[in-house]
Amino acid sequence: MKQDSDLRNNLKSIRTRLGMSQQDLANIASVTRQTISGVESGLYAPSVAITLRLAKALGCQVEDLFWLERDLPEIEAVLAKPVPNGQQLRVSMARVGGQWIAYPLIGKDAFRQDMIPADGESTSLTGTNKVRVRLLDDNLDTLHNTVVIAGCAPVISLWARATERWHPQLRVQYNFANSMAALHSLCRGEAHIAGMHLYDPETGEYNTPFARDVLAGREAVLITLGVWQEGLLLKSGNPMGIRTVTDLVAGGATIVNREIGSGSRMLLEQTLQKEQIPFDAVKGFDNILKSHQDVAQAIVGGIADAGMSTASVATAFGLGFIPLHQSRYDLVILKEYLEEAPVQQLLSTLGHRMVHSQFEILGGYDISKIGEVVATV
Repeated sequence: MKQDSDLRNNLKSIRTRLGMSQQDLANIASVTRQTISGVESGLYAPSVAITLRLAKALGCQVEDLFWLERDLPEIEAVLAKPVPNGQQLRVSMARVGGQWIAYPLIGKDAFRQDMIPADGESTSLTGTNKVRVRLLDDNLDTLHNTVVIAGCAPVISLWARATERWHPQLRVQYNFANSMAALHSLCRGEAHIAGMHLYDPETGEYNTPFARDVLAGREAVLITLGVWQEGLLLKSGNPMGIRTVTDLVAGGATIVNREIGSGSRMLLEQTLQKEQIPFDAVKGFDNILKSHQDVAQAIVGGIADAGMSTASVATAFGLGFIPLHQSRYDLVILKEYLEEAPVQQLLSTLGHRMVHSQFEILGGYDISKIGEVVATV
């Protein structure tokens, strides 16, 4: 039978993964090698009997081998960031505030350490910031049970993975963003939760003044994730003898900085201003990197002598560390999202020992008040 143009199969990939040749599979399934070749190449649609024999021979379900392309749903989604016109995209998907959000998996957003699996592929633009997405499977339950967090704290991924172990049906999508970018992402309806660590020296408050300003009247709660030590990351052994930001200038040290809107950059600027050191007096002040890990790797690789980050990152990379400040890392959540089941499941694990142990062994965090509501706006 000639292959249906909408019929797709992954017979070859499953066969080769099991170390079978076409002839091996043909022998087990009691068909000819030419039948196997025809099915794999898309030239032949097998009968029900052959389909069942193939699935049994490979130890899988028929649905694992064959599917109809037209059966995969398409939905309209709002793009979380602009993309080049006409570019076909891999995207991850989540339901936020009653609408579908598509997160383009391009550049660094396509990776953590390994490549992030896609939920779908864009097929066409339907407006300035909207796109049609063809899902890669029909498991809409997973997309509905996805919580999106925007933030920059490496511990968010630890929390997410521990939560997914406790709630296997829940998926936590962690989108990297500095504190201000995370807040704006929350405000635009691209995330359920924004993580931030910004200090306002005028009021002596953490995060609340910034959240109140950006959210502009929208009701939200701030729940603390922990207090972390921030300061200068240095080469192992501190060969330049750096103890303060003043030493950076005196010793001619080269730093790497973070982008505007990040808590680390704000702390560096506040510390320099307190010491009455002009920004341009610091060598490398305009060398911008966009994550705590990138700052650490630049120092490990000899690109810079110092940079601003956290004690836990210093430990993870085997670097020296000079503490300058303790910052409270808060989760900002719009009140309208608090009653959603996936968000409740995620927040419920903040009191779980499995989460606490991950933070404690990492070091550099005080989690004595983890899960407490510290402010409302």
